[in-house]
Amino acid sequence: MSTPTRPDLHRIVAEIAAEMAAETDRGVVADYIPQLAGVRPDQFGLAVATADGQLIAAGDTGVPFSIQSVSKVFTLALALGRHGNAVWERVGREPSGDPFNSIVQLEHERGRPRNPFINAGAIAVTDAILSHYAPKEALGEILRFIRFLAGDDDVAIDPAVARSEKQSGFRNVALANFMRSYGIVTGQPDKVLGVYFHHCAIAMSVRQLAMAGRFLAFDGRLAPDGRRAVSARMARQINALMLTCGHYDGSGDFAFRVGLPGKSGVGGGILAVAPGRASIGCWSPGLNTIGNSQLASRALERLARRTGWSVFAAR
Repeated sequence: MSTPTRPDLHRIVAEIAAEMAAETDRGVVADYIPQLAGVRPDQFGLAVATADGQLIAAGDTGVPFSIQSVSKVFTLALALGRHGNAVWERVGREPSGDPFNSIVQLEHERGRPRNPFINAGAIAVTDAILSHYAPKEALGEILRFIRFLAGDDDVAIDPAVARSEKQSGFRNVALANFMRSYGIVTGQPDKVLGVYFHHCAIAMSVRQLAMAGRFLAFDGRLAPDGRRAVSARMARQINALMLTCGHYDGSGDFAFRVGLPGKSGVGGGILAVAPGRASIGCWSPGLNTIGNSQLASRALERLARRTGWSVFAAR
């Protein structure tokens, strides 16, 4: 039996970056958060952190961008570490099939969000974290955790984006107060939302994002034989949710086209995971009609095809 050929990642990543640079249909930058509306749409970066310790990157790899909903992966890991299965009393584990900021299902399901990656679910998870901390301490803990995962103390919150989120986040205010009326959110909604807006405003480059996602690629460790960040079981649970819920009502299509767990954000970033192989950060600020990065989604589809990486492939 022949041994599968190892993909030439340096060549593949460089080729994909060149192809994305030539694209003319780049999607539309998010404008409902005013601070994101001015981001240049001609940017693209791709970084791959591999099991053997390499970081292979091409494009605009050092540019910090607002990770937005990608932060929900990290806050979920923190909440699970603190509360374990009690988190699932507040939030479900099913795809929503609705836009990320929808209130419709909350009305039908007595304030319990479908999953932790839609806005309502992430607000509930943030409230769980706040049950152990004051708001500033909670933000500090979230930031320390992400810096630890990325191995980089330069990861920071963009205060201008956080202010812009607060000034335009009226629907999130409604979601938090609606959940408060059912006891899903137990803290003061304004304090919960303050932490939520700030962790969504964390800025990272694709290099930092790929490094921060390693714990999901390597069963909770920062490398196959490295330091443990979370339990293997927890990492696998988060990956399962990323595969089924990580792209909102486009999650099924992303799983179909890419075949890897992934979490998107309206800042144009996507964190993707090839279990046992690599963690991937990809970014381009233009979004498709669902609210996921148009070019990052295409790039990850090409990366998965050319490497053969897929959770559905025989190993």
